[in-house]
Amino acid sequence: MDPVALFHPAIADWFDRSFAAPTPAQAQAWPAFQAGRHVLIAAPTGSGKTLAAFLAAIDALVRQALAQGLEDETQIVYVSPLKALSNDIRCNLEAPLAGIRAALQARGLPEVDIRTWVRTGDTPARERDRMRRRPPHIVVTTPESLYILLGSESGRAMLATTRTVIVDEIHALAPNKR
Repeated sequence: MDPVALFHPAIADWFDRSFAAPTPAQAQAWPAFQAGRHVLIAAPTGSGKTLAAFLAAIDALVRQALAQGLEDETQIVYVSPLKALSNDIRCNLEAPLAGIRAALQARGLPEVDIRTWVRTGDTPARERDRMRRRPPHIVVTTPESLYILLGSESGRAMLATTRTVIVDEIHALAPNKR
């Protein structure tokens, strides 16, 4: 079975227009994600691991949005060991989200507004306040900032609705206290 066929048709359309085929890491991970299993992807750099995890999580958000709408709540937390990587991931999320919105529109489906937010130690107070008022669906953060979020009442409240946690570069976190 084509693993891309597991996704909502608009997501499958976007993927097929953007990529020649799933990588082996994606092809093996997507059925496990769709089955609701915990997944560890160990593959070389450039093998599509991050997109594998994000696309499965985005698919769940899109399906939820189309069926019943999206609540203003955080559902996905992506933990990256490097601040610069967090910003890169946010940029890498915006292109798929824009492409998926266009694919939904092409199918005559409603627009799905999936909000993302990068939370690092450099995040200004006004941005943190805005996030508390209208939580993003996807939070991209560092281990240190996640620790701060978990240590605050408002952070715990925001994270209480999390359904998916993606930890990237886990080898960079496992051997130390981070």
